[in-house]
Amino acid sequence: TMEKLSSDDSNRNVHGLSHGGKILLFTCKRDPAVNVSERSGLTFRSFYFEREGNAFLNATEGATVISRKPSAHVDIVTCKCAVDVQKRVKTAFVLVTKMSEKGSSFKYSLLALRSSHRLEPCIEFKLPYQMKGKVSILQGPTVMWSHDNSVSYTSPEAEGVRKIPIQMSKCLFGELPIQKGQLFALGLSEPLLANHSPTLGYLCEGGQAFDGSLVLPHPYICITQCMRVLTADRVDDVLRCTVVAATSNQQLVLFENGTVKDTCEVPFGQAEDIQMADTGRNGCLFVVSFKQGHVCAVWKETFQIASCWSDVDSAHVDDFLGCGTEQILLIFRNNGISSGPLEKFIITDLCGISYSCGQGSEAPKASLPPQENSLLTLQALESRLQSGLIVLQELEREVRVKDRVLQQSIQVLTDVLSGRETVLSQPEQEGLVALWDSDEESNDETPDDKLHETPALSSRPKIDKLWHRITEEQLVVGLILTADSAIPASGVSLSLLTEPGQNSTPAVIQTRSQVFWLPARGPSTPTLSSPSPGFAFSEPAAKRSRQHIASDDFSAGRLAVTAVTKLAPLLTSGCVKCRAMLHYAEKAEAVFPGSGPTTAVLHCGEVSLDIRNLCQKPLLQNPQIKTDEVREDLLSLLTVLDNWVLRIDSPDYSLGDIDGWIKRREGFKKIDVSPEYLLLDSPGSSAPMLLRWHQINPFQGDLSIHSSQLQMLQFLDSMLSYLPDSCFIQPVKRARSQSAAQKLACALEKEVLSLREGLSSLLCAKDEEERKERRAGHGETPDSGSAEDLVRCCREAWQQNVEKNRLRLNPVVDAGRYREMVRSISQVKMDSDLAALCQVNVNPVGLTVGLYG
Repeated sequence: TMEKLSSDDSNRNVHGLSHGGKILLFTCKRDPAVNVSERSGLTFRSFYFEREGNAFLNATEGATVISRKPSAHVDIVTCKCAVDVQKRVKTAFVLVTKMSEKGSSFKYSLLALRSSHRLEPCIEFKLPYQMKGKVSILQGPTVMWSHDNSVSYTSPEAEGVRKIPIQMSKCLFGELPIQKGQLFALGLSEPLLANHSPTLGYLCEGGQAFDGSLVLPHPYICITQCMRVLTADRVDDVLRCTVVAATSNQQLVLFENGTVKDTCEVPFGQAEDIQMADTGRNGCLFVVSFKQGHVCAVWKETFQIASCWSDVDSAHVDDFLGCGTEQILLIFRNNGISSGPLEKFIITDLCGISYSCGQGSEAPKASLPPQENSLLTLQALESRLQSGLIVLQELEREVRVKDRVLQQSIQVLTDVLSGRETVLSQPEQEGLVALWDSDEESNDETPDDKLHETPALSSRPKIDKLWHRITEEQLVVGLILTADSAIPASGVSLSLLTEPGQNSTPAVIQTRSQVFWLPARGPSTPTLSSPSPGFAFSEPAAKRSRQHIASDDFSAGRLAVTAVTKLAPLLTSGCVKCRAMLHYAEKAEAVFPGSGPTTAVLHCGEVSLDIRNLCQKPLLQNPQIKTDEVREDLLSLLTVLDNWVLRIDSPDYSLGDIDGWIKRREGFKKIDVSPEYLLLDSPGSSAPMLLRWHQINPFQGDLSIHSSQLQMLQFLDSMLSYLPDSCFIQPVKRARSQSAAQKLACALEKEVLSLREGLSSLLCAKDEEERKERRAGHGETPDSGSAEDLVRCCREAWQQNVEKNRLRLNPVVDAGRYREMVRSISQVKMDSDLAALCQVNVNPVGLTVGLYG
């Protein structure tokens, strides 16, 4: 029968553990059912938690006889849940000891709780000494302990007590979660073995010794009080594991592969056990139990203290509420009050679940975490609160604007129906941008209003300078826009057109275009940012709120666009003139709401080439000066030269001063207009080389090389002599919003879907018309029931079926719907052709293929 835990408890030596969401209490006492002087036994009781009554109720109980001799002294050593390998189930085990009458030997018995009311002996063995110190019950079940610098263990498969053939001090026991699990002992070998680390580990099942520093570094062996292996694996016969350990320096330390990953200061010392509670989506907690009744919970993800408690008798981790996640059960001491062992407790996961009993004014107070952790927690909470308030204010503002717009719309409709005139407020007063303006408003606009236009809404970009260079048998044409030209870098390109003859039209010259960001003119040192792709598909429509339109700070720099083409095809005549045409994306929200950007073209000027005066001058002859000509030379080289971006990783050693090593090499010069670039223009090389080194961290960096392939390989060969042997070099995969192949695939998929949906809609409309005709024809029946009328009706129905089958093979659809379908599919096919053009990197109309510098 189920009953509440009795308040009177005369038990002594009570040990408890959690198993299957219940609490098991083991007690050694005299059996009151028989003569007190006849036998000693082990009793156990299991309790489950009832939420409604907020109390633990007695579920089952039982007892077993340990000794029938009145003089025998029976005691519980330890109890724990472990995996029974034979049964393949987690079982509760309790280890009891019985001392002989003379005290010369000790008999130990490991009992397993096989059912809810029966204890069965699992292992029995004798020792000439008493176990003292840490005793562990591990999977198997296996009992492991240490005595006089030696480690012993026993299990059902061991057939007796076995001793590890290595002398160890400062021993620690644990399990490696590898396949079936590996039991190990870790400690300092005494004496020190040859060709072995002073920190030695031993696998009990395989009888193999291994380097213990792979689990714990050598300095931590002497100060570690308890540990728990979180993960373990073997990679190329090398042990990789993650361990959390509590040290005597009042620290909780996280180790990965034998190195310190993170530390947390704990407010108590003398740690005894580390448990882990999985609270579900809220994360995991390390529950550390200390002597003197202290318990501390630490978050696994942040490695920060979550909470602390004092005056705790025992701490357990299990799903006591049956909700699928684990909670922490803290059973507090009774402080001399005669009450049951489960009368004062707390069940919590520190994330919203909390049940307590007996926590009155005398309840132990939770120890506060260190001041530093509290400050960090408050700062994080304050930051999250501020960001949440900002988002809430933005949402409230948008709701108010929408309400005003709706109210005005309703008022306008009401006035139109009643014939009254409506006075509307300006869009700027509502924080909106007009999607379209009437002709009257545009005519009434004064010059002063045009002066106050937002730069982001400027119709055309302004040209600062048009220049050209000739290098490596290629023509480079460059264009620099003014700082107030508010056009996005995506969708910007430069194309070249030949000068038309008397009876010819301008021809498009095949070019490759790039986009660069230049700093605005000012006292700061000018630098070049990496080029960006100038071609992009339609962007999502901009929001109507004015504050989001000017989100990009275009005044921070100027835009430079370059185009490169081969020189030989242009020199077929004596004098060649080329027109430079700027292509850019002009947002179309002002024309039609929700539409994508439209492409605009601007004539920027002409470039003249005379074959008689053609002279190729070396670029960047004097990189130490800061002039516009030097910047144009640098842009030309970045456009013409091949580019490689390499990621250099050194996992074991720092890379050192690579930038200084490159500068010390003979021939390298710093370019003052862009100090991050270094120029190598040696007389022996056919083309110059540009380098840029970006240090990510002491062990990682990106090297950008602009040169020929042979020069790049020669430089890397010389650089490998400086780099550490363990480093590796790999090309950088540039992060783009969407690759050209993905864009082409999406465009083709959209084309196929449009074709299928269009044809389906046409055929469905045709079927609907036929269905209506059949319904109308079913009403026509012959007036008389003569045989001639029936034959005539059957012949007409048969002819209709023949005609319907013929039309089904060659369907006739509505011309208007067909033209609409062809128009929509043509538009989709144009997008597919544009994506295919970008995929093959062909630019006959000035589309930009982005190259990164």
